[in-house]
Amino acid sequence: MKQYNGPDSGVSSDMGQYLLKFSIGSPPADIYGIVDTGSDLMWTQCQPCEQCYRQINPIYNPKSSSTYTGISCQSNECHLLDTATCSAESLCNYTYAYASSSFTKGVLAKEAITFSSSSGGQPVSVPDIVFGCGHSNTGFNEREMGLVGLGGRPLSLASQIGSYLGNRKFSYCLVPFHTDPSISSKMYFGDGSEIIGEGVVSTPLVRKEDPTYYYVTVEGISVGDKFLPYNSSGTASEGIVFIDTGVPPTILPRDFYNRLEREVKNSIPMTPYQDPQLGTQLCYRSNTTINAPILTVHFGGGAQVPLVPTSTFISPKQDVFCFAMTTTDAAVGIFGNFAQSNFRVGFDVDRQTVSFKQVDCTKE
Repeated sequence: MKQYNGPDSGVSSDMGQYLLKFSIGSPPADIYGIVDTGSDLMWTQCQPCEQCYRQINPIYNPKSSSTYTGISCQSNECHLLDTATCSAESLCNYTYAYASSSFTKGVLAKEAITFSSSSGGQPVSVPDIVFGCGHSNTGFNEREMGLVGLGGRPLSLASQIGSYLGNRKFSYCLVPFHTDPSISSKMYFGDGSEIIGEGVVSTPLVRKEDPTYYYVTVEGISVGDKFLPYNSSGTASEGIVFIDTGVPPTILPRDFYNRLEREVKNSIPMTPYQDPQLGTQLCYRSNTTINAPILTVHFGGGAQVPLVPTSTFISPKQDVFCFAMTTTDAAVGIFGNFAQSNFRVGFDVDRQTVSFKQVDCTKE
């Protein structure tokens, strides 16, 4: 990376998700929110809580902050959310749901967001960031204080920070999920967050109807030296996968997944392990690790990203390792966070590219 002096945030692993640390309000209160490139809204649980899930850390109280401002239902920001409605007090109410059936409801507001400084100087405070003050939320665990949407729409934190800094660039590094939660890596925003140097590969982002998602083209995946095309016809389709830090496994259309799993199974000289608790996942029993092949993802533009066995086989229980990919009947796949671990991943939304560099994220 270039010399970087902008805002940064610590990112740590948490039960298959990744939490971004930042502060909200004046005086600042620490927040740990799920890093999610597959959604837009940034929100945190707020007092008073009508229906909040249990949270270890104190719930943010907007009344204790001098920089909190509610957003009216007539404002432009309120109209950026399809699910926004008008409250009796003419404030902008919102509802935001996720594929996992979790959701948040509350009011849209503006607040000062504070990040640490990579130069070790004064913290960087960004004023008037639009966020959801969630008064009714469900589907999250006690360490997750909310969610940080980093998608492509204007309300995402990535877009809002980009407007403040003058460009929409950001990068992150996800430590492997089994890493001690006290070990964190860094997320960077703006100039200097670009990934440079030896080993960097880049692929174009593909514009689609829904601008939230960061779509890319996957031409296929190699199992060792054997290349499997994404489409059985061998022709590449643009924008058939999106990059999502909020989903742990990589999810692939059924035909491609079946071909990939068969080749992975054939390349591992072990008998698969069956466990009713694990369903139909491809799993192996071992007290060490799995001698699995390297899977290389072939992205559009010639970018090749090698996935090592620690990213492709995850241990859901002691001495059991399961393939960290699964299947869907949908036409579009998801490049999940297991596969992104130990890469510095950098987005340049203005130039419509995403870049990868293999690194040790525990040292980033």
